[in-house]
Amino acid sequence: MTSLCSLNAGRRGSSSRIWTSLTQMKLLVLFSFVVSVAHGQVRYSIPEEMKKGSVVGNIVQDLGLDVKRLKSGRARIFTEDSREYIALNVEKGTLVVRERIDREELCAQVTPCSLHFQIILENPMELHQVDVEILDINDNAPVFAKNEINFQISESALPGAKFSLESAHDPDVGLNSLQRYTLNPTDNFSLKEVAGHNGLKYIEMVLQSALDRENQEELVLTLVAFDGGSPQKSGTVKISVTVMDANDNAPVFSLPVYRVSLLENSPKGTYVATVTATDKDKGTNAQVTYSFSQSTGKSSDLFHIDPETGDITVNGEVDFEKSKHFQITVEASDKGGLTDSSKVMIEVADVNDNAPIISVISFSNAIPEDSPPETVIAMLNVKDVDSGENGQVKCSVAVDAPFRIKPTSTNFYSLVTEQLLDRERVSEYNITITATDDGSPSLSTKKTLTIKIADVNDNAPVFQRQSYTAYVLENNSPGASIFAVTASDKDSGNNARISYFLEDALVNGVPASAYISVHAESGEILAVRSFDYEQSKEFDFRVRAQDGGSPPLSSNVSVKIVVQDQNDNAPQVLYPVQTAGSVLAEMVPRSADVGYLVTKVVAVDVDSGQNAWLSYKLQKATDRALFEVGAQNGEIRTVRQVSDKDAVKQKLTVVVEDNGQPSRSATVNINVAVADTFPEVLSEFPDPAHDKDYNDDLTFYLVLALAVVSFLFIVSIIAILSVKCYRWRREWMFYKSGANLPVIPYYPPLYADVGGTGTLQHVYNYEVCRTTDSRKSDLKYARPSTDSIISLDSTGTHTLTHAQRGKLSVDSDHQQKPPNTDWRFTQNQRPGPSGAAATPEVAVGTGPWPNPPTEAEQLQALMAAANEVSEATNTLGPGTMGLSTRYSPQFTLQHVPDYRQNVYIPGSTATLTANPQQPQQALPPPQAATAQPEPPKAAQTPASKKKSTKKEKK
Repeated sequence: MTSLCSLNAGRRGSSSRIWTSLTQMKLLVLFSFVVSVAHGQVRYSIPEEMKKGSVVGNIVQDLGLDVKRLKSGRARIFTEDSREYIALNVEKGTLVVRERIDREELCAQVTPCSLHFQIILENPMELHQVDVEILDINDNAPVFAKNEINFQISESALPGAKFSLESAHDPDVGLNSLQRYTLNPTDNFSLKEVAGHNGLKYIEMVLQSALDRENQEELVLTLVAFDGGSPQKSGTVKISVTVMDANDNAPVFSLPVYRVSLLENSPKGTYVATVTATDKDKGTNAQVTYSFSQSTGKSSDLFHIDPETGDITVNGEVDFEKSKHFQITVEASDKGGLTDSSKVMIEVADVNDNAPIISVISFSNAIPEDSPPETVIAMLNVKDVDSGENGQVKCSVAVDAPFRIKPTSTNFYSLVTEQLLDRERVSEYNITITATDDGSPSLSTKKTLTIKIADVNDNAPVFQRQSYTAYVLENNSPGASIFAVTASDKDSGNNARISYFLEDALVNGVPASAYISVHAESGEILAVRSFDYEQSKEFDFRVRAQDGGSPPLSSNVSVKIVVQDQNDNAPQVLYPVQTAGSVLAEMVPRSADVGYLVTKVVAVDVDSGQNAWLSYKLQKATDRALFEVGAQNGEIRTVRQVSDKDAVKQKLTVVVEDNGQPSRSATVNINVAVADTFPEVLSEFPDPAHDKDYNDDLTFYLVLALAVVSFLFIVSIIAILSVKCYRWRREWMFYKSGANLPVIPYYPPLYADVGGTGTLQHVYNYEVCRTTDSRKSDLKYARPSTDSIISLDSTGTHTLTHAQRGKLSVDSDHQQKPPNTDWRFTQNQRPGPSGAAATPEVAVGTGPWPNPPTEAEQLQALMAAANEVSEATNTLGPGTMGLSTRYSPQFTLQHVPDYRQNVYIPGSTATLTANPQQPQQALPPPQAATAQPEPPKAAQTPASKKKSTKKEKK
């Protein structure tokens, strides 16, 4: 500590030399150093007018702290006044300049000029005092109050006469303040510096040689004021001297300095002092007037002097806290312009006129209710700008509050807790802090702090009831609200924010969440699905209420949902059974007596209560006077004796109605046959469903077959045209190339005989010998391994039978022999229905069918043709004509089915044959089929006439 102090002293001794060197380099250099560090106090020195952000010092190193401590403690600066010139950089732990510091504005002429503030840390709370001394720089030049000073000097003035000059004002201090004056020219006057009793310097202009008005009536002088800064600054003022006649004595004050005392806050007009000056001259030259010198500055505005009597009175507000003393320069002037000056020193006495000021520098307005005693709630700064006993302050709080004031350091106090707190009992305190000074009379200040007790999650939610029972009608819409449970929590905030959850439980073997859901915020119970009373009449589950605390607290409640029945099911008729197209009838013999039981309508209703009470009523009847229905038992009985005049066919309509609101009903139709024999009943109740269904199906299949055949025909035409174009293009390419090779059509490598007729093989082999000259290439065919082989020529392909395998020739011009005439149909193999034979009216193989085909037979033939075309289309491939081998000239017609005996299923290639042992008939050869003329339309048979008559009736 001693070395630090000695180092400080050495630096102060050489500060003037260092500062002079820096100013000569015209640079403002930042310098700061630590003066002392003791008991949490540190002192720095910086020049004024530093740039914002300039570093003042490293507070972390000087106080022995850590940057982490600054962050965790939320370090901040507290100043007793509201303006902060210095800021704390918590990230780096340095003090930096926050805003421009003007020493003259801050301290005026007071030296040294220092900034006092505190650095406050929390968790735990610490307080460190920091003083920053503001060093002056030469930033202000001397300034005169006026641009010109006028004097009237009598020519009789003797050498040595003194004339008081207005002093220049330089707000800087030290060497930078006003140092010297120069006067130019110096022929008649010289300057003299006079030191006052308070150490202030004044200048006077002294007459060196007598003035001669006749020689020079007016003199113009220049007064220059210089400061001691580097570079040196100066200010000038013009002095005009008017030479007057004969007044050779100047006024003289009775005292060079007048000292008086004045209470602050003295009202306007309060007497202060009286100054007196005398003049040895007589007459008008002896008349003296008093005035304040212009060098007094702003202090002259607070006081007033009587120019005739010299009485000084208060003219403004005198405040001890702003200025403790005033120095006024009074001038006495005679008519001849001679003057004398004197000083009035006014000491201001303090009055207890300021109440203490309470400043809250740190405040936790919400503290947890489980905070232990001695928990710091707020840190306070209490000060009184008065002096002496008037500035001594005591701080206190109300006795009944669980808080107390604890002093920590000078003018600093802490508000701490004295006991445990309970938010549920008292959630908020209004603490009044009273600060009282020791003045007479004493003044006090009160400040009220509102302290809220923060909640701790120490209360679990509580339901309003031990259990709940809710009722809901069945067939409710999903999402409908059933009931709402409500719980309350004495805590507040998130600790009292209750969320509702559905506890996992099984209801009828499935989770409860499949039946209902609970709104997490409102506790509203919603139906997930529609309830059915007939399936579940009631179910239980549990709802959990959980608050938002940490850790959360919860409680459970049991909820029972009772499903109430609705009339949602209509009666169901169990007997008689109603079936579509049914013509079943109850028989009543014509000999039946009154009250004969015809039948009984049996119905049930799955609802419960009055919703299931059924009543029976006869709605319609062929003869209402013949039958009646029991309202409760549904028995249908005869009302009167059956007679021969009653119709055989009686139709009754019975309505079964339940007792619900609104009621639901079902109807049942009952056919009653009044007859004694069964054939009589059948003649009155035919089954009309067969003919109608048959005609509808026939029309549908005819339209479908026509559409399929048309589509397949168009596809076949497109495929044939495509193959023709491809062959023409290949022949044209060989012709253009000049090759003499025969045209070899293209065959797919896996061309298969789908029909199994022996026309093509699944695989065939061939060898190709190629040379560089394509015209000398050789093509050799190998014998296939199955029943059919392919012969290639320039015109197309032909299928060979087993007998022709040995006759295969390489010559492309050789054609296959015509088909065997044994393929022609015999008389018994002509197309027609099974067992039909040629008649004399019709030639064999050329005439029409013996019996014209019916519509069903025509549909079968048309569907078979569509299937054959479809199979032919499936065998299309490039290089062929697009037709299957069964349509080639060599195709044997042994596979052609008998369309009158076989039944074809639409959409399938399967054939159902009536006689599996009978050989299938075949169609005639293509040539014969082509040459046949269209057969004439056969005459209608009695069977066809009967069918046509039925259609017309429909």
